[in-house]
Amino acid sequence: MSETPPPVGDAETCTLCGLDVPDAPVSGPDGTYCCGGCKQVHETVGDVAVDGPVDSGDVASALDGAAAPEADADGTADAVGGAGADAMADAEADAEAYLRVDGMHCTTCETFVEGVAEREPGVAAADASYGSRLVRVAYDSTALAADALPDRLTGYGYRARGMDDADDVERSSGRLIVGGFFGMMTMLWYVLFLYPDYLGWDVSFLDVGGSAGWYLLANVWVMATIVLAYTGYPILRGAYVSFAAGKPNMDLLVSLAAVNAYVYSTAALLVGRTEVYFDVTVAIVLVVSIGNYLERRATDRAADRVGELAEERVTEATVRREDGSTEIVPVDAVDADDAVVVGQSDRVPLDGTVVEGEAAVDESLLTGESKPVAKSPGDRVVGGSTVVDGGVVLEPDHDTASTLDRLVETTWNLAASRSGAQRLADKLAAVFVPLVVTAAVLATAYWLVATGDVATALLTGLAVLVVSCPCALGLATPLAVASAVSRGLDRGVVVRDASVFERAPDVDTVVFDKTGTLTTGEMTADHVVATDDATETDVLASAAALETYADHPAAEAIVDRAGELAALDAIPTASSVERHPGRGVAGRVDGEQVLVGNRDLLAEHDVAVPAALADAGDAARGDGALPVFVVRGDEAVGLVVVHDDPRPGWERACERLAADGRDVVVLTGDDAAAASRFERHDAVSEVYADVRPESKTQVVRTLAADGPVAMVGDGSNDAGALAAADVGVAMGSGTALAADAADAVVVDDDLASVSTTFDLATTAHDRVRGNLAWAFLYNAVAIPVAVAGLLNPLVAAVAMTASSLLVVANTRRDWELDDETDDAAAATRDDGDAAPVDHSEVSAA
Repeated sequence: MSETPPPVGDAETCTLCGLDVPDAPVSGPDGTYCCGGCKQVHETVGDVAVDGPVDSGDVASALDGAAAPEADADGTADAVGGAGADAMADAEADAEAYLRVDGMHCTTCETFVEGVAEREPGVAAADASYGSRLVRVAYDSTALAADALPDRLTGYGYRARGMDDADDVERSSGRLIVGGFFGMMTMLWYVLFLYPDYLGWDVSFLDVGGSAGWYLLANVWVMATIVLAYTGYPILRGAYVSFAAGKPNMDLLVSLAAVNAYVYSTAALLVGRTEVYFDVTVAIVLVVSIGNYLERRATDRAADRVGELAEERVTEATVRREDGSTEIVPVDAVDADDAVVVGQSDRVPLDGTVVEGEAAVDESLLTGESKPVAKSPGDRVVGGSTVVDGGVVLEPDHDTASTLDRLVETTWNLAASRSGAQRLADKLAAVFVPLVVTAAVLATAYWLVATGDVATALLTGLAVLVVSCPCALGLATPLAVASAVSRGLDRGVVVRDASVFERAPDVDTVVFDKTGTLTTGEMTADHVVATDDATETDVLASAAALETYADHPAAEAIVDRAGELAALDAIPTASSVERHPGRGVAGRVDGEQVLVGNRDLLAEHDVAVPAALADAGDAARGDGALPVFVVRGDEAVGLVVVHDDPRPGWERACERLAADGRDVVVLTGDDAAAASRFERHDAVSEVYADVRPESKTQVVRTLAADGPVAMVGDGSNDAGALAAADVGVAMGSGTALAADAADAVVVDDDLASVSTTFDLATTAHDRVRGNLAWAFLYNAVAIPVAVAGLLNPLVAAVAMTASSLLVVANTRRDWELDDETDDAAAATRDDGDAAPVDHSEVSAA
């Protein structure tokens, strides 16, 4: 490993990630850490060059620290999170909103929308992302109402709307339907009458120069006008925005070719000429519009899902006043010295410390861990977690922030950044468009001087614009992406970010989250251990009698198991039930005192555990399971083993990735014992256990220092890591936040589809490169030929169309995916490990 800077941490911050260390930090020979996972990663991988240092007081800063955008030659950063993010941070604003903006489809659009927004009174800053078609607005709520924001940002062809407002997909498809109808009618007249006349064939049945011919040409003009003005409106708008922002893009070149062909043909009609090129206008608009529509369909769902990030957050908190009364206030109005009351089933609004009460808290939204965690005075709770049993009063942290909010912020910043391929495309467009326009102008001027014929000179310049119209270049990527997306759907994979096809082939390390990814995330109880003084049925019956009154996954698993057994048709009735959140339940069953819970609960009641039961409990922990002890009277009589089953096919999936030469890493917030079954597998290179949720992102970045990394996860705690990884793959059963941050989603939860994702990406990557190579070769040959005056606009349009058809043919040819991957997926389904893909469900996803 190359020489790297010293660690970012100090005595109060983690040596690896820079986060605050807990009161009982994890120490090692090389530093002090916030969790065992960071210690293990640092000792295994060593110091790495991350783009830090990070602010240990702010998780969002810590997570964003390594996401600094790549700067251009002029020193300006292209990625979101550069100037826009700085302005957002420095803005004097007390509210923030996310808006959907229809019409954004390039970096120029981002700049334009941000500029329009920031000129509005009351708007402090705006941060736009055309990849998600969202704009994040920081504004002064006293000067501007939230419901007024969409109207303020709507204009110049862009339509801003709230996250719950209806999309304009139908309107987009409507443009294509209308354009397709009138385009076909236009081409029908050309094929039947105009082309034969231009080629000198006998069309005496229709005198093109007579009144019938002029009526036909008038119809062609009307239909071409509809196609250009209505179907081509988004392209024309993009050209206008490009021109207004001073950043030429492909829309500008397409519009120049289409409009010039239309204007020339209209002028030709007015002076009595019948050789017109409305067909060129129609062909250009329809081919490019179809390409844009395919690209949008491939990414539109991602745009809607990203906007739902904000809806996951808690906006109100219940505060207890000094007189004992409670008041519901906005989260932003909570002070560090307030007492925040959180009852059963409530979401914790802010990070803080418990000062009163006890509760079992479900942190799965943030940690992915299915087991509720016991909280009592002095324990920390994180914003976004849910109280499933009991209730607490907490004292908020001084920064009165939520871990969930930080994760949402991280996901936005990382997902909104632009890939290197996108920046390269922007730069190519900025060079290609002026070059073609210059060539067209020079060719027109040369032939005007050389021949003195205005029509010949204009047609030559028009031919240059038409033949160089980047239809093939514009279709090269979206068509390959659309084909890959379609084939992914057939295999249960929803691709959300087209850039995954650029990055996935180079991935050499695949990181799996454990809970909910390599495991099902659902607790089951199918193993009971009893002493000589009891039977397994008695133990399970006693446990189920009390666990009926508890509210956590382990309790539900025990009750469900008891209900499945015929011997337990009637579960005993318990009385005098006392719940101990996070530790267990106590009560009387059949007149006898019974305890059901973990070793901590038994220790509180001074109950000794027989050696045989203790060994069984340790063995269960070693296998990653949870032992639930049962005590009758003052004697432990057995235990029920509750576990989170490994997901079917996980071994085959890891072996397939390892066979492709990729390292497989398992990442978990559980202790090492819970992950031991994975560590023992030959296909797994490394297991990092006891990793805090906030540290997952930094761990992924640390591993990425040695090469591209893919992250496979399901929980919201994985969102930052999924976004920070070069490729993020989310399981379909996971949380919305995880899916938002991922590049692809495995909707059928079949881990074999993870390998399919990489095979799809490799094939798509090769198709894109082949398409782009052809498109550039075509332009390199066609433009000089047009400049030389050897093409008229009609032939140029045919050449342009033929080029596009070749791109389509290359994309549509058979996709030879790895047979071993398909066989593995089929075998998994044949074994009953996974259900066949429901294509209606996949389409909805």
